[in-house]
Amino acid sequence: MPSYLEVCEQAVRLAGAVLVEMLGQVTVHEKGPADLVTEADHASQDTVRRTVLGAFPEHDFLGEEDSPGKHPKPGAEFRWILDPLDGTTNYVHQVPHFCVSLALAHRGEVLCGAIFDPLLKECFTAERGKGAFRNGRRIRTSGVQRLDAALAAVGFPAVVHRDSPDLRLFAEAAVACQAMRRTGSAALNLAYVACGRFDLAWSFTTKVWDIAAGKLLIEEAGGQMTRMDGSEMPLAHGPFIASAGGVLHQQALAMIARAGVLPDNSSP
Repeated sequence: MPSYLEVCEQAVRLAGAVLVEMLGQVTVHEKGPADLVTEADHASQDTVRRTVLGAFPEHDFLGEEDSPGKHPKPGAEFRWILDPLDGTTNYVHQVPHFCVSLALAHRGEVLCGAIFDPLLKECFTAERGKGAFRNGRRIRTSGVQRLDAALAAVGFPAVVHRDSPDLRLFAEAAVACQAMRRTGSAALNLAYVACGRFDLAWSFTTKVWDIAAGKLLIEEAGGQMTRMDGSEMPLAHGPFIASAGGVLHQQALAMIARAGVLPDNSSP
């Protein structure tokens, strides 16, 4: 029987091929204001579902495009958690920055995960206690330990208001950090922190499928990911700050406090 990680990687690669095949040929719908979904999201999710449940039919499955309020499978201790197309707005506009993100959790603890960029053909994988990898080669966080030397990635919600905490923190970080990026893919932001391309990443509005694989990648690559007040990051969802770790993480937490977005916005 193939390992969990082997099935995980196989699933995201198959789904990535579907996304590439459908690129530029999809109809766009809105789930909410500026929150887009396409046939490619659903086709990718169906591909992953068939792959993982074909290998492990007793497991549970949660995908972003499942119906709201879907209940867990009774008695299932393992759950696959999927974002079938992270960066849908990029995908719709044919901006080449999107991915498939998949993780397997056992009783709420992520065992393995994979994030696949099908255009760059980069597959980031991690297995608990065994390290993090890009296309089979071990990766580590950057080691940057100063905000003024840090390249930071910010994630914004689909709709941003003028008084949004996202904008207050962005303004603070634009002064404190070396440079800022908004990529449109929370999962790839986390993968890039894990491999040292970004030194910091944060978001106020992620869901479990955005972060499940990326959180494990960062931890296995030597980085740190917490809530915005520095407390332990729950798997479920919510505001997070991820970094190369150590002193940089503490400086980032201090920056968040200066921005005045705590304490209410630190909780999921």
